[in-house]
Amino acid sequence: MEKARIKFCGLTRPEDIGYVNEILPEYIGFVFWEKSRRYVDAQRAMMLRSALSGDIRAVGVFVDEEPDRIAELLNSNVIDIAQLHGHEDEACIRKLRNLTDKPLIKAFRIQSGRDVAEAEKSSADHILLDAGMGDGMTFDWTLLSKVMRPYFLAGGLDILNISDAVRKLHPFAVDVSSGIETDGIKDPEKMKDFATRVRFMSRLPGISGE
Repeated sequence: MEKARIKFCGLTRPEDIGYVNEILPEYIGFVFWEKSRRYVDAQRAMMLRSALSGDIRAVGVFVDEEPDRIAELLNSNVIDIAQLHGHEDEACIRKLRNLTDKPLIKAFRIQSGRDVAEAEKSSADHILLDAGMGDGMTFDWTLLSKVMRPYFLAGGLDILNISDAVRKLHPFAVDVSSGIETDGIKDPEKMKDFATRVRFMSRLPGISGE
């Protein structure tokens, strides 16, 4: 099994970009949902992206945004991937496919096995399994025991539970935001600790398959 990839979400400051350029997660996230306290507009995202290491892929997080707007940010290379975190359906994904060839992540709120089954049927390039709308809460991981396709795991991850998450679930990637913050600000020590734990667990026999 491949190593678990890391996504640090909700970056808003030049300092955050400096931290991730040092740690080198595979993905970072900019939140384009105006109701989020981590919201950034396109101009700020472009400024932050310009300082981002080329080894890191930038994900834009959207909630019920117009497909044209999402495609504009993808096609202008402000972001590399779009994460759809609202009520976007297959019709929305099809429309985006006609507007851009960039990858799409569809987020699903997992409360039952039925939610897992719906997620597995998604035509998005990747699925993200979460507890809610980025509220920092975990969900019942036993619901994921039969998931057959790779997924991003989100929802309440932090330095205390991430080792168990990687060991038990073998996710394609882990997605964290509030779990690497102190008083609402990205904390470089928590970010380093989180990444170290993910990478350590991914190297263990039976975890990474190496």
